[in-house]
Amino acid sequence: MGKEVPALQPVELDCADDGFAREMARWLMHLRAERRLSPKTLEAYARDLRQCLAFLAEHWGEKVTLKRFAALEATDVRAFMAMRRADDIAGRSLMRALAGLRSFGRYLEREGKGKVGALSAIRAPKIAKSLPKPIQMAAARRLADADERAGEERDPWILSRDAAVMALLYGSGLRISEALGLKRRDVPMPGEGDVIIVTGKGNKTRLVPVGRKACEALASYLSTERPKRVKPRSSSEIFLSERGTKLTTARIWQIVKKHAQRAGLEKNVYPHLLRHSFATHLLSNGADLRIIQEMLGHADISTTQVYTHVDQQRLKAVHRQFHPRA
Repeated sequence: MGKEVPALQPVELDCADDGFAREMARWLMHLRAERRLSPKTLEAYARDLRQCLAFLAEHWGEKVTLKRFAALEATDVRAFMAMRRADDIAGRSLMRALAGLRSFGRYLEREGKGKVGALSAIRAPKIAKSLPKPIQMAAARRLADADERAGEERDPWILSRDAAVMALLYGSGLRISEALGLKRRDVPMPGEGDVIIVTGKGNKTRLVPVGRKACEALASYLSTERPKRVKPRSSSEIFLSERGTKLTTARIWQIVKKHAQRAGLEKNVYPHLLRHSFATHLLSNGADLRIIQEMLGHADISTTQVYTHVDQQRLKAVHRQFHPRA
């Protein structure tokens, strides 16, 4: 059987006509079915386009039509971006808004609904680079160590689950969604291997090595009474809640914050910081940037290169050790 095509979801717009609303709905369905963008990205793109339409309707004094939108001028786009920046919107959000508008413009051109040339004439806003601030290596090890949670008055299987989650976030650099999306078939049985199959952004799969500590944590968790907790609707999920359903993102945030406090870490520790720390610590120990890119699942090497700025201390140490005039 062929892959099921998602149904067209209607879009209601107060500031545009019905023809525009239909094309917007088809564009969002295209992004979901063909481009496989995440629900969060689709939601953000739709919100950005709605905000632009609301601005244009007020700016022009009439509802937006496809014909009028195709005649968009660069000054209109700049005025919209200036309005958003006046609302203290960060450069990254402005860049995402422009990317969404350009995507819709390209869709209209492919469908023969007009060419919105003004969107390509606008330069993307500059983004201030914020470097990740990893936690110290010893603290990260302590945070992901199952023995640190020994003695807590909680069910052993929950303690084992938390240890396995923490070990994967730091030991393999997984995103929260990737850890939660792990199925039983993606994780080898204890002793059968040290590589897991991870489904990342865009439904792309990759193989990620799992360290000894993480393997032990996973094996310990899977050998507990977890199987007894599985409910039919979540039978393939690895990480389960106390009710036997799939663990939530909010719960993982709570787990990380609680264990960071127990480990005596004063800084704000959140799940993605463990992923940052994973990459930075690999780089500081000599790992190749391309290998780190593969493990993190970055589509573009430039996304991974941000970690080279974090490791300046190692570069200085190497220079002092080997350069004759250091």
